Amino acid sequence: MIRNFQKPGRSLVLSNNGMVASSHSLSSLIGVEILKKGGNAVDAAMAMAFVLPLCEPQSTGYFGDLFCIISQPNDKKFIGLNGSGKSPNQANPEILKSNGFKKIPETNISSITLPGAMKAFESLHNNFCKLDLYEICKPAITYAEQGVPVSPRVAFDWNYSIGNLKGIAKEFYTKNGASYKIGDLFKAPQQAKVLREFAKNGAKGFYEGEVANDLISSLKKLGGAHTHDDLKNVSFEYVDPITINFDKHALVELPPNGQGVTAFLIKKMLDRLNISNFDPSSAERVHLEAEVVKIAYNIRNKYIGDPNFYDFELKHFCSDELIEKYLNQIDLNNANNEINTKWDNHHRDTVYLTVIDKNRQMVSLIFSIFNSFGSGYASEKFGLLFHNRGAGFSLESGHPNELVGNKRPLHTIIPAFLKKDDEFIMPFGVMGGQYQANGHARLVSNVIDYGMDIQTAIDFPRSFPENGYLKLEEGYPEKIAKDLEKMGHKILRPDQPIGGAQAIIYDMKKDILIGGSDPRKDGCALGY
Repeated sequence: MIRNFQKPGRSLVLSNNGMVASSHSLSSLIGVEILKKGGNAVDAAMAMAFVLPLCEPQSTGYFGDLFCIISQPNDKKFIGLNGSGKSPNQANPEILKSNGFKKIPETNISSITLPGAMKAFESLHNNFCKLDLYEICKPAITYAEQGVPVSPRVAFDWNYSIGNLKGIAKEFYTKNGASYKIGDLFKAPQQAKVLREFAKNGAKGFYEGEVANDLISSLKKLGGAHTHDDLKNVSFEYVDPITINFDKHALVELPPNGQGVTAFLIKKMLDRLNISNFDPSSAERVHLEAEVVKIAYNIRNKYIGDPNFYDFELKHFCSDELIEKYLNQIDLNNANNEINTKWDNHHRDTVYLTVIDKNRQMVSLIFSIFNSFGSGYASEKFGLLFHNRGAGFSLESGHPNELVGNKRPLHTIIPAFLKKDDEFIMPFGVMGGQYQANGHARLVSNVIDYGMDIQTAIDFPRSFPENGYLKLEEGYPEKIAKDLEKMGHKILRPDQPIGGAQAIIYDMKKDILIGGSDPRKDGCALGY
């Protein structure tokens, strides 16, 4: 269906060689340039990811975590990589409990887990890349030294979250104490040196030597239990992605400690409610989705943690018996406001990117420092922001996600793929912290249940139940808000858009690539 060109909107991006999509135009441009140089999808994805801490410093950084899924050419299997860091070996939740904390404060030193991203990037390069590591790092090194003009959404987020910055971080990420504005040039020459060390020495250039000394000494001054041994022992895991099949389609996610399985549960429950029978813009659809999400997220919070510390069974998590039990809680006409929607850690900043190259190697990759500007603290010499992913741990004794030493927390960031038989395959992701599992299910439903093209599916208005309210983007008219209020929902019009998405579809029959990129961000899909 051709869109109305007299109304605002974006056209689909089409190409037949390679394509990239990211949340920043510079990252997308770099990805295409790498592909045109002869790099493959993983080369391009890494180069794109490395520049994003400079383009969107509030959303990601080298002291962060990543997850990715790779589809190799002519291979029907998916390769998953869990590059999330663990808690320090000497982490002690009893200190927090003795001080009266019921959950881990987002700005407490205990929220800073080890950074898994750079170790995982090294493995991606060793196992999948064609280009030299320095060539992949070079664009980011150049922009770290020369600067990146601040784009509109980044300036908006910077101003919104500047209060998160603390101590030395203010010197690296403010202009004389003020947030960067649209068009200001953000430079980080000290981070160029970090990338040079990584390009020369691989992961050792980050987890050992001068960079490591800066990280550990800075963390210790903040009262952290982090040690050089913790950094040296950072590890990654190649994991088998998990798949759920429905109506000739397959949704592919990573297993816990991520929340991808929650998207499975939401989609299965929506299917049981015959969501496709409702108008996509209707209050009824928003209501049913909200009720399902409340249930699914509470199940997530009960069962998901690091699978190395407990036995997680997908069959039980998404079983028909469990779904039937919880569907009985849903009233088709009235909101259940007794269900907890106070999801801990309301972070909203992450970067997601996807690439498909001319040989049809595909990458779905997400890279984050959790909250906006992470913990708000930075290392003293290189200005690397410390992420606070450990705030995702629980302090409840015996909980699957309980904070203990050398353990990964529940993660919100999730890359994914969607397939339909031999018709199409789509790497995609939806940013937005807690929203992501809801966002995956919503995007998949837009494509499958309502037949939207990928750009329309991304553009479509969003809603999300959180903290006792049903957040409703301005794309929903006031009539829908009133109808939902009549059902018992407490409507909140959020002061920020809900999430952001990127996706590329490989149309197997036509052998073309079709890209979509979220107007809520500053990025784009580009092909050649």
